[in-house]
Amino acid sequence: MSEAVKEVPKKERPEIRNIHVTDLMNYIMTPGAWVSILHRVSGAAIFLMLPFLLYLFQHSVQSEMSYDYFKGILAHPLAKLVLLGLIWAYMHHFCAGFRHLFMDMHIGIEKASSRQSAVSVLVVSLILTALAGLKLFGVF
Repeated sequence: MSEAVKEVPKKERPEIRNIHVTDLMNYIMTPGAWVSILHRVSGAAIFLMLPFLLYLFQHSVQSEMSYDYFKGILAHPLAKLVLLGLIWAYMHHFCAGFRHLFMDMHIGIEKASSRQSAVSVLVVSLILTALAGLKLFGVF
């Protein structure tokens, strides 16, 4: 090595460490980060519940009696809350998926428009979930 390379002082670099679960309360996440995390959570919820939902669907279409049985199960408020959670997962995953598709086409990748689309996804998915929840709980 040449003498000039050896004499160059090393720059002090910032310490980069992984975020621990206990650090999450001190870390301020942007709306885009929330949408990304919730997109993963909703996708996992849909994926994990899909076999159970397909099982219920298979048995509910076997006969009129089995349909009435499952209709009675879904009349319970706890079952409706679980179903509302799955509705939210689907609505959020659907809206966030469109946002990601647009970003893949390089639409809305600037900081301001990305923030606006993230907030839009959160608001629209909650509004759609609320509308479906009102229908589910028999308001209209």
